[in-house]
Amino acid sequence: MTYRNYKLGGFSLVEVTLALGVGAFCLIAVFGLLPVGVQTNQRATSQTAAASIMANVVADLRATPNPPRINTSVQYQIIFGTARTLYFDSAGQVTTLLGPNSRYQLNVTFPWTSGNTYGADLKVTWPAAATAANARGSSEMFAAFDRN
Repeated sequence: MTYRNYKLGGFSLVEVTLALGVGAFCLIAVFGLLPVGVQTNQRATSQTAAASIMANVVADLRATPNPPRINTSVQYQIIFGTARTLYFDSAGQVTTLLGPNSRYQLNVTFPWTSGNTYGADLKVTWPAAATAANARGSSEMFAAFDRN
C-alpha cells in the first residue's frame, strides 16, 4: 500500500489579511499625498504664468521708442513714470478691467527716476480681486530702463 502525501500550495487567511493590510496602508499614504501634489502643481502653474506676464510687460517697455517721440508702451499703454494696474486672464492675455475672467493683477510702479532712466517695480498677485495682503500668491520683478 502506497501513501501519497499531497500538499497543495496556497496562502493562509492570515497571510492574505496581512497582505491586504500592507496594501491598504500604502494606498492611504499615496492618496494622502495627492492633494499636496495638486496644490504644488497649481502654485507652479500660477508662478510660471506670473513670470511670463512680467516678462511680456518688460519686453513691451524695452521695445518702446526713446523720447521725445513717444513715452508710452505700444502693447500695454504704460506711460513711463506713471503707475499702472493691469488685469490678465488665466491664459496671460490682458483684460480691460477687473472682471470674471481676470485671474492676475499686475501693478507697475516707478519708484525712482533719474533723468531718462527709470526703475520699474512689477508685482503680479493672484487672484486678481485680492489685495496684496490677502493674495494667495505673488511674484515681483524689478527692471531698469535707460531711455536715452
